Amino acid sequence: MTVSLSDWTVPCTIGRSGACSADAKREGDGCTPKGSWPIRAALFRPGRSAPPPGFALPWRWTHAADGWSDDPADPAYNRPVRLPHPFSTETLQREDMLYDVVLVLGHNDAPPVPGEGSAIFFHLWNEAKPAAERSTEGCVAIARADMQALLPMLRPGMVLEIG
Repeated sequence: MTVSLSDWTVPCTIGRSGACSADAKREGDGCTPKGSWPIRAALFRPGRSAPPPGFALPWRWTHAADGWSDDPADPAYNRPVRLPHPFSTETLQREDMLYDVVLVLGHNDAPPVPGEGSAIFFHLWNEAKPAAERSTEGCVAIARADMQALLPMLRPGMVLEIG
């Protein structure tokens, strides 16, 4: 599959269950929601990645206590949280390299509707795995080299097309 941003298209991997329409997206279904998703911000893991000079999007470093709520019962659903957290979360500093660079996509965030999908990110894939084993939980992932090429091109208001 490919993902597009303006005139830039690159091979990517998506959710283990494929792509689905945004209105059919449900928490934990493994589908990547089709649509046009604004890139809200970037997260970089210190020591493993960094924004390029002049990076134009809002960004921040991740920390060991950073998480993202993926529990529909959580009042902070589909929002960043501090760990430990009393509800289910994604850990933003993973042991693998998938979240070394994360672009936060504007899916189900204005406002979040519980159960309609959380933590839909644009991140790195695991290059150590064969292509057939690189699926995500619903995110979009690309090679590190492609992400490094993309980052300097990003500007506020840009939209990622998944379809």
